[in-house]
Amino acid sequence: MKLALVGYGKMGRMVDSLAAEHGFGVLAKIDFGDPLESARGCDVVIEFSTPHVAVDNLLALADIGVPVVCGTTGWLDQLPRVRDAFDKAGNALVYSSNFSIGVNVFLRIAAEAAKLLKNEPSYAAWGWEIHHSAKKDAPSGTMLKALERMKAAGFDRPIDVASNRAGAIPGTHEIGFDSAADTITLRHTARSREGFVRGALEAARWIVNSEGKTGVYEFSEILFG
Repeated sequence: MKLALVGYGKMGRMVDSLAAEHGFGVLAKIDFGDPLESARGCDVVIEFSTPHVAVDNLLALADIGVPVVCGTTGWLDQLPRVRDAFDKAGNALVYSSNFSIGVNVFLRIAAEAAKLLKNEPSYAAWGWEIHHSAKKDAPSGTMLKALERMKAAGFDRPIDVASNRAGAIPGTHEIGFDSAADTITLRHTARSREGFVRGALEAARWIVNSEGKTGVYEFSEILFG
């Protein structure tokens, strides 16, 4: 399977190092300022860039006609525009704020806890996350997704949220519920970026094996149906 990388920072280089294990040969490594046309002819693109260029990359790749897996965060306010471009082009995109399988399980557990406690006003909720100092967006895309899922589950009380950026921490996310009687804490801690990369490669394999599939999908739709 022929893979193009858009963004060749820490994540892109790790995708490059693990691609062969997932059956991919990397044909193009496209960094900031390089022509996206280099991706033409590949089976799939994995895009790990930065929030300020991700949308332009996605819009261009939709027209080039190569399916895309996007792991860049901080651009989802533009999702309707990107979805429209991929639908019009008849192309496919899988995106996620976090491609870690463990994180996606964590998000489902947080939503279920919120659902169970939505009618228990004695419980107040909080969210906290910490990442490496180079991460651009705060709160993280994963934390925003957790809050979205909790609210969708019917938890309509305020959720206090805090973010920290320090050192080289891959990422920790915590959701908690506190009452006078007890505290419930849910936490996911990433040990490295490898889990994010392997999830993105599995999403890329799914796109290639679903030849002819079009539209925009969130990674959890692939994992859980």
